[in-house]
Amino acid sequence: MIHDQRAEKFRQIVENKFQIYNSLFMSLPYDKMTNIGMLLPFLYEESRTGYEAGKTPEDIVEEFFKNHTDLQNEEQKLELLFKIIQYIERQVVLFDSIEDAAFPNLHSESDNGTVTNLFERSFQDHKIEKVREKLKDFSVKVVFTAHPTQFYPSSVQRIIQDLRGAITGDSVTQIDMLLQQLGKTPFVNKEKPTPIDEALSIISYLRYVYYDTIGELFTKIKKTFGNGHFHLHEDIIQLGFWPGGDRDGNPFVTADVTKRVAEELRSAILKSYYSHLKFIRRRLSFRGVAEVLTQLSEELYAAIFDGKSIKAEDILKKASEAEKILINEHNSLFLDLLINFRDRVMIFGTHFATLDIRQDSRIHQKVIDEVYTKVYGNEKAEYEEKFNKLIQVSETVNAEDFEDIVKDTLLTVSQVSEIQKLNGLRGMNRYIISNSDAVKDVMNVYAFFKICGYKDEEINMDIVPLFETMEGLANAEHVMNELYHNPVYKKHLEKRGNQQTIMLGFSDGTKDGGYLKANWEIYKAKEVLTKLSEQNNIKVVFFDGRGGPPARGGGKTHDFYASQGKTIANNKIELTIQGQTITSIFGNKEQAKYNFEQLLTAGVENDVFKNAKKDLTEKERALIIELADISYQKYSDLKAHPMFVPYLQEMSTLEYYGKTNIGSRPSKRGNGSELKFEDLRAIPFVGSWSQLKQNVPGFFGFGYAMQKMKEQGRFEEVRELYKGSDFFKTLVLNSMMSMNKSYFPLTYYIKNNPKFGAFWNVLFNEYELSRDIMLELTGFKMLQEEDPLSRKSVKIREKIVLPLLSIQQYALMKIQKGEGNKEAYEKLVTRSLFGNINASRNSA
Repeated sequence: MIHDQRAEKFRQIVENKFQIYNSLFMSLPYDKMTNIGMLLPFLYEESRTGYEAGKTPEDIVEEFFKNHTDLQNEEQKLELLFKIIQYIERQVVLFDSIEDAAFPNLHSESDNGTVTNLFERSFQDHKIEKVREKLKDFSVKVVFTAHPTQFYPSSVQRIIQDLRGAITGDSVTQIDMLLQQLGKTPFVNKEKPTPIDEALSIISYLRYVYYDTIGELFTKIKKTFGNGHFHLHEDIIQLGFWPGGDRDGNPFVTADVTKRVAEELRSAILKSYYSHLKFIRRRLSFRGVAEVLTQLSEELYAAIFDGKSIKAEDILKKASEAEKILINEHNSLFLDLLINFRDRVMIFGTHFATLDIRQDSRIHQKVIDEVYTKVYGNEKAEYEEKFNKLIQVSETVNAEDFEDIVKDTLLTVSQVSEIQKLNGLRGMNRYIISNSDAVKDVMNVYAFFKICGYKDEEINMDIVPLFETMEGLANAEHVMNELYHNPVYKKHLEKRGNQQTIMLGFSDGTKDGGYLKANWEIYKAKEVLTKLSEQNNIKVVFFDGRGGPPARGGGKTHDFYASQGKTIANNKIELTIQGQTITSIFGNKEQAKYNFEQLLTAGVENDVFKNAKKDLTEKERALIIELADISYQKYSDLKAHPMFVPYLQEMSTLEYYGKTNIGSRPSKRGNGSELKFEDLRAIPFVGSWSQLKQNVPGFFGFGYAMQKMKEQGRFEEVRELYKGSDFFKTLVLNSMMSMNKSYFPLTYYIKNNPKFGAFWNVLFNEYELSRDIMLELTGFKMLQEEDPLSRKSVKIREKIVLPLLSIQQYALMKIQKGEGNKEAYEKLVTRSLFGNINASRNSA
């Protein structure tokens, strides 16, 4: 019933509004675009009917030119296609803005997963005290990354924010003006953004969205669960930050960049405090209080603009001083304003968000080897000997004695203490190691601090291994067991409060092992590492490297975390958020607050409301292992297919990601010209399948594994698993989401390709098999039947971008045939990436 009501409301306030406001495009004064609004429906209809009839994109686009235009030469046709792309990009922005503006009307304060719902549920079940107990030391941390899936330049993002407000107020005149501005504002960066640009873009979200969102949510939790003895700790919701600190595969992130970004974060939070204080001083104009707050305001100004030092403790001291005067002399008038300010200072300190350092383990090994050679000559030594000698070096190694990456690594480590001094210890406190699969990968980082002159007690950093490949996940238990028993590392962990953060990467895991296998291996690794950590009296925190779509660990995030049973440590929920997901899920206050609540309550629910469906029985576990192994073999066979990499290279947009000027990082690891599977980054890998509307990493092998069970007469076991396990159910529903965003008719033409036809059929057959068997398993009549709002949103978005996909495939076919203006067609492919990715919202 609620689903039906919301679906009807979606139709009224999203679909209908889009139809009305979309008509405004028809009269906008775009350069040479006056007829696009009238021509676009024809291209859509040619595409829709053409694909169902098995026509090629080339046939469809050429028939569109022939039937609906009088264009004769290639130059005119290309110009029209570019204009259509620009038009569709703006349609996507309009739909995004309408959907985002409708968010508060489609979601309620008492929805499942909200703080209000958690309180009502705990009150009814007499578990409020248990919730309070859990909230005392539980926290959620969202880490913003700079991974390149955010296509909108900052100028466009500002228009989107204003457009959202105008739509909320149904101001047709303002919407019309903003659409005109949108029509004349470039959607493409002329140059690649620098890491500083990326950092500043996300810092604007920190200032204008998260400062208020998290502050208000903190107050809400306090008021909802507060009583005389319950005190909410300031770290319950934390922010992490990777732009400017994540140098894995990004040569443009240097020690200077990291230092500058740390300064920008500090400056941003101090500016937020200064603005907040300005508002408070309008109310707290009383004698004594006003003087204290004026002095604090002046100190903040000096810290922002004159480089004066100020610590969070200094700000809190002044706030407490004002509070005492307010209570004792002014009847506590407006006291809540001052408490609210003080809470924010406790939450954000002078750091705003914790800046992480991340680098690849192979780079670290290169640094260690070069430093060792420099200090001890060319004498050969095993790793143990190298490490033991280096951590006892009496003289600090001089970074200036080295070049390039070695020098920069040492400079980065050397400046950690300086950043901590200015931003506080919360400002920078961990070093993440990508591609960790051995003990030395962690110990190398410890050695860096020693050779840079840090004493043991001065290393105020958590060292975080990132296990992301199948091999890394398989080695995780052995690596952590050795680390927990290593005397040097054990001593370091004691100084860090016997808490160990371990990062697990969904993105590369799925790329490496397929959807079901990757998720199962991560689940198993968490179980094993939970048990191992408990045995060693270590509090373990799992940090999930998640992307937007299910293929990269995204999808139904609340359901995923709420489905983890008591065999997995639940001390904290920590995950990465990136690119479009920042905009589409955490892009404004209403959405951000709602989704922070969803994460927080998922973790609390796991401990407070025990549910048998969360804990796998031995029988369920054995069945998942069987299914995961079968799907892994199927996916491995696909990867081993001789056409796998050539298909992505020649038939997809893979090689065009690096030309989009959306991110500072190269789209693949390694410098070689030959494309190797292991060098493929997860974002362009998953994104390329999405552009083809095939979404292979989100389902391939899953349906095949279930079909094998069916052939053995065991499908009822799979059905019982789906009904009995929240974990398995979430994986099935996420996989169905991937398939719902697929549209194989777009590439029907490839089945007749002499080189790739057989390979395309492998993909299509698995899609059909997976779709049919999952519908049979769930009893649904259609994909995403359980989530009508998402299904409707996907349907409209797919309709908007279908002409765009036709243009993209048309251009790819021209390039493959070597026909016409190759440079122009390549630009056409690159430009068509933007609208499609933005419309998909979580496609990469």
